[in-house]
Amino acid sequence: MNYKTVIFDLDGTLLNSLEDIAGSVNKILAAHCFPTHKLDDYKIFVGSGISELMTRALPEEKRDPDTIDNYVKEFREEYGRNWNVKTKPYSGIAAMLDELVSRKIKIAVLSNKLHAFTKQCVDELLSRWKFNIVIGLQNGIPPKPDPTSALQIAKQLNIDPPHILYVGDSDIDMKTAVAACMHPVGVLWGFRTKEELQKNGAKTLIERPQELLDLIE
Repeated sequence: MNYKTVIFDLDGTLLNSLEDIAGSVNKILAAHCFPTHKLDDYKIFVGSGISELMTRALPEEKRDPDTIDNYVKEFREEYGRNWNVKTKPYSGIAAMLDELVSRKIKIAVLSNKLHAFTKQCVDELLSRWKFNIVIGLQNGIPPKPDPTSALQIAKQLNIDPPHILYVGDSDIDMKTAVAACMHPVGVLWGFRTKEELQKNGAKTLIERPQELLDLIE
């Protein structure tokens, strides 16, 4: 297959952002005298947007919609102040993106992180590369694994979905790729396991970013 475009998930795929996400949530939990969580717990909590993140982190008796909405607002404020304390691209990402750009492969980001945060992360930490499209979670557009946004990217770039590599680290990413008829590539340096990626449709697994280039060739 001749792949002409790569769509990347953001957290756990391009950026290692787990410590800043976990730190922001734990700070909120501690301020309200709730139990905090270990860093590894957040590998399971993240991936489905802020509302689901806070739902999973809060005590069960505090998971009514109004309470969750309040803590989502707190998270947006706290994370907005501390999103880039430790967040950085994974090792090998820079060289991989350099090569994709040099080969004139179109690149895009599709995340369940709020659109404003997604744009901020890309603009400040990945500004060296020109992504053709960057999309985060927005009102009125269903989150991944719904394929709407992935197919929107394909349409805007005028690329047939089967000619697109969809690269991510979670079950949600693999399900998105399958639903959009794109090639699901699971990365093993992210937040989830090899077994989860395979179970949810990964056709290719890669251990290092450079291995993605082999699929392009």
